Amino acid sequence: MHCAFQVFRCFACEVIQDMNEEQPRVEDRCIPWSDGTQLLEDAAERKHFLPTGLEGIDTLLGGGLRKGQLTEITGQSSSGKTQVCLYSAAHVAARHMGAVLYLDTSNSFSPSRIACILDELPVSLIKEPKDVRLKRVMSSIICESVFDIFALFEVLDQLEVSLNGKVHHDGNKICLLIIDSVSSLLAPIIGGENSQGRSMMISVAMILKKLAHKHNLSALVTNHMVAGNEAPKPALGESWKAVPHIRLMVSRDRRSNICTATTLKHTLLASGRRMKFQLLPAG
Repeated sequence: MHCAFQVFRCFACEVIQDMNEEQPRVEDRCIPWSDGTQLLEDAAERKHFLPTGLEGIDTLLGGGLRKGQLTEITGQSSSGKTQVCLYSAAHVAARHMGAVLYLDTSNSFSPSRIACILDELPVSLIKEPKDVRLKRVMSSIICESVFDIFALFEVLDQLEVSLNGKVHHDGNKICLLIIDSVSSLLAPIIGGENSQGRSMMISVAMILKKLAHKHNLSALVTNHMVAGNEAPKPALGESWKAVPHIRLMVSRDRRSNICTATTLKHTLLASGRRMKFQLLPAG
């Protein structure tokens, strides 16, 4: 409670300071400009992919979760959003690609599900005893429970400090940041005409994109859906719509474990593309 209050007090001071200034400094809020050559080199040399382990999604994304970018998975309840997060965490850790920071906002993280996913790994990736592999993978996934926006700011600030100081977890650099779900933290504070809540939402967006770009990690967030005029739509409104580099919608066949991923937004690939993928049966 004391830490949350300190974060809130600091944020309140920043809001008051911004109100007293004519305009926030652009350099404090934006990623530095790059010319075309730098962008091309950056994309070719640094922005590699992290596999989700779900063939359909990895194919749809051209290889997996792109480093340096923010990917959003949206969908209705029980559509498979959390399962995509668990698969991604398990495969990244199992393939020795780095550590995973998993921010759990609704007690949905499941170690037993991670174990089941690992049991289904291709034979070519199984190079150690099952118990050894599970212990190694779980030690590479740092799971933190985050139940309000102030705790999220605190964790992200600690992550920034660690990355700047090149602090690694068990010798592994954090390469994947997961927030499941970001909408459960942001939706309660942006209702009505709460301008402070919207400012906090934009602050979260800028921090996530800055972390991804500066430290060459992939950020993966989930977002629930709400009722729309014609069909359900992703929550958090138009202000958030422009935030993710990539936005996928997942849906699930209630009679099976077959899901469909649809590209709603992508920086390089066409929108509207679809691929099916299959989840493990519920254990």
